[in-house]
Amino acid sequence: MDSSILIIVLSLAVLISYAFDLFSSRFKTPSVLLLLLLGMITRQVTEYFAVQVPYVNTILPTLGTLGLILIVLEGGLDLELDTDRLSILRRTLLASLLGIIGGTLLMAGMLYLLLNDSFYHCLIAALPFSIISSSLTAQIITSLIDGQREFAVYESAYASILGIMAFNFLLLSRDSVLGAVLSFTRDTLVMAVISLSCCFLLLYLIGRINHRIKFLPIISVLFLVYALAEINHLSSLLLILIFGLFLNNTDLFIRGRLSRIFKNDLFEKELDQLKNLTAEGAFVVRTFFYLIFGYAAVPQDLVQTDALIVSGLFLVVIVAWRWVTLRLTYRGQMGPLLWIAPRGLITVLLYLNIPEDLRLIGFREGIPMLVLVLSASLVMVAGIGRKQVTAGL
Repeated sequence: MDSSILIIVLSLAVLISYAFDLFSSRFKTPSVLLLLLLGMITRQVTEYFAVQVPYVNTILPTLGTLGLILIVLEGGLDLELDTDRLSILRRTLLASLLGIIGGTLLMAGMLYLLLNDSFYHCLIAALPFSIISSSLTAQIITSLIDGQREFAVYESAYASILGIMAFNFLLLSRDSVLGAVLSFTRDTLVMAVISLSCCFLLLYLIGRINHRIKFLPIISVLFLVYALAEINHLSSLLLILIFGLFLNNTDLFIRGRLSRIFKNDLFEKELDQLKNLTAEGAFVVRTFFYLIFGYAAVPQDLVQTDALIVSGLFLVVIVAWRWVTLRLTYRGQMGPLLWIAPRGLITVLLYLNIPEDLRLIGFREGIPMLVLVLSASLVMVAGIGRKQVTAGL
């Protein structure tokens, strides 16, 4: 492909995604649906003109990992820790834990009855579908009242981290649950120490680097440490979350003499620049991830009866169990919170990372996209329903 044409295609993709984002915020239509549809249409066009797009299956997991890092970093940079929020922090942590544990067990039980495979394989297959997408949640909560919006943000941020940790724990427990508990505890403590050390080091660099290019090397260091931790099967995403929380809440951790060492007068302004860079980077990576995911989808997989039935049952379980968790953890009227349970990038990424020998026999490849589309559509339909009710009143 000619380089000029490639530049045009990439630029148009970002511009179209931006237009979708504006459309989404105005009409309450999740932009992910439009991006997936555009990716599927692009595949039909390329096949019609006999154009080959190489390395799709290699690029997709890599983009997903980069997107996940940036999304978690973005979420950490938005979370504020203070005594006034202790109650909501505890309740959202409990909500995300209950959502993951209960949702995984219910969906795994359903798969066990339908496919008659080992319950362990069913647990691994079900876990990715129990995790709320923090990026999609952030796009669709603008119309919520402050308390609901804050609950949704914290809950989805916790879900991403806890979901990854639970997935790693399940993989470790293949041979021994006790061994997995010991290894998981050890690895989490090691990762916490490494994370705090990196936080102080990177904060020091932020305050001392005077070069005009400052944040790209720091984000690259995060990517590097994440990859090294991932290779050694550590809870690498914990590093990203701790770094984001650390930077956005330095007043809690850096005081007195330490503040003079690690911070400068421009820190708040530079922190805003890092937030903007992270948000825009996450937007670009998400754009190409969902485009390529839509491109890689096989239309026949999306209309298989088995896939449609399982996806529909998953959606019923997701909504029913969410009603239970909100009843236990949310104070006030649930309202639209009940329907805000989208599945997204993290669900797809974890599903793609299931080892071949642990994949569930008979589990259809179209289910991840169907669940993603159905959960996002549910949010859209619920939003339209609220508008009609409001108009009627």
